[in-house]
Amino acid sequence: MEIVFETAVTDHHFEQILDLQKQNLYSSLSPEQQIQQGFVFAEHTMDRLKTMAAEIPQVIALYNGKVVGYNLAMTSGMKNILPSLVPMFEEFEKTVFKGKLLGEYKYMVGGQVCVAAAFRGQGLLSKLYQETRRRIPESYQLCVTEISDRNQNSLKTHQKMGFEIAGSYHDGQEPWNVVVWEF
Repeated sequence: MEIVFETAVTDHHFEQILDLQKQNLYSSLSPEQQIQQGFVFAEHTMDRLKTMAAEIPQVIALYNGKVVGYNLAMTSGMKNILPSLVPMFEEFEKTVFKGKLLGEYKYMVGGQVCVAAAFRGQGLLSKLYQETRRRIPESYQLCVTEISDRNQNSLKTHQKMGFEIAGSYHDGQEPWNVVVWEF
């Protein structure tokens, strides 16, 4: 059976996203596991996922009908749906990419990407982003996200697929990298 990509639309999809998120949440992993496997930071809810899905496609990778990866996306206008992400959006507004402030571009936000442990190392992260790019309006020019400096696995994987570091900042707790993928 091969991996298929779909847009998350059912409660069952969203429940599986939340389960995979919980398994990979930084607070659920030891520091050693975080270094070895990477981690996700934001804790979404069913309602938040549905709000995001109403605005922009939430791409999932399915194997035998089970979510084994996801790419949660947001528009730049969704700044206030997750209070913990407000500093990220504020940092994006100050970040310069190729001589222009990010706000001068039409960009989507990589809200969170995650691949189940058994499916890592197969290029699935890149495929999730590519599929998201295929499903969003062509008017988008960039995908912008932030990656904790502690999450070197994620940073290296994103850079391998073409993301560039456009800036960095400290949120009062830890350093972050603002990374950009130009379409």
